[in-house]
Amino acid sequence: MTVRAIRLRRLRTRRAIRGAAATLVLLLAAGAVRLAVEKHVTLVVDGRPEAIATSSSDVRQLLVGEGIELTSSIRVEPPPTTQLADGMTVVVRPAPGAPGTTASRAATGVGAWVVDGANGLDASRAARLVEPLGSAPSVGLSPVVFARVVVSGKVHDVLTNATTAGELLSAMGIRTDANDRVYPSLQAPLSGGEWVRFDRVQAATRRRRVTIPFSIHTTFSASLAPGAVEVLRPGAVGSATLTRRVLRMDGKVLMRTRVREVQRAPVDEIRLAGVVAAGGGWLGTGAESGQATWYDPPWSGLTAAHPWLPFGTHVTVTDLATGRSVVVVINDRGPFAPGRIIDLSPEAFQVLSPLGRGVLDVHLDW
Repeated sequence: MTVRAIRLRRLRTRRAIRGAAATLVLLLAAGAVRLAVEKHVTLVVDGRPEAIATSSSDVRQLLVGEGIELTSSIRVEPPPTTQLADGMTVVVRPAPGAPGTTASRAATGVGAWVVDGANGLDASRAARLVEPLGSAPSVGLSPVVFARVVVSGKVHDVLTNATTAGELLSAMGIRTDANDRVYPSLQAPLSGGEWVRFDRVQAATRRRRVTIPFSIHTTFSASLAPGAVEVLRPGAVGSATLTRRVLRMDGKVLMRTRVREVQRAPVDEIRLAGVVAAGGGWLGTGAESGQATWYDPPWSGLTAAHPWLPFGTHVTVTDLATGRSVVVVINDRGPFAPGRIIDLSPEAFQVLSPLGRGVLDVHLDW
């Protein structure tokens, strides 16, 4: 019985030694892998270099691990998607046009405690209010001060050990970008009793291609038959890019801008048309297409003005957009603006469309 017990203890001892050896091998292998993966890089933030050992695979992971927020107000070189290599230098600086430095690393031990109605607190009383929250160990060496923070129009009384307005907003979970409005600046120091205002500004830009219609210039000549039209130069539409930009502050529209950039200018059409003298004779049938407007003659009724059709001619005017038609009698001369072929009385225009529309694309038949 004694021999068997001794042999059993020996077997257990051998198994323990083998297990310890295997664990040691695994630990050594993990350490070797970690040493092989770990990279030593230099991170330069706002001109201040710092040597860092990291296992991050790319620049983005490095910055996230170091508490640096990637926003439109900073520039990173090399770009965030660049693979990290041992000995690389990563530089973080403000983007061109950004309002000051926003590439600030998350401050260790910075906190903000909302205590609405605490206006007039001194630092010692503020610190006593913080202690019951269990946050006193994170206060660090920075004194606790009182600040009034206005976020999107809502006022908050805040106790904080932040040293700048930017640190305070960050501690409150507010991320800023180049469009937002912050007063005072993100780098403004806090000494107690300051007002800090933050307004979220969002910019939306929309672009679309539009066409530019061409104008028609008509010269009347007695050398052509009445109603005949000769196109001396055909017109061509132009094109432009229409950019609309809307700025909203805290959800309300702050400003709208509209810019039209012409890519190709339109080419005006030049026509020669035969004219009929006032009281002229039989004209026959014809058709014409163009733009119709309305004017206010001293009489009422379904009447219209035309540059050359004889007075008394009955003309059917059809709105090309809706298909509605109205029959008018020509009893006046006009219109005289380029591209316009007929002026309708208000009564006639309202049959086709509300007066507020102003201009219609129409087809004339007589």
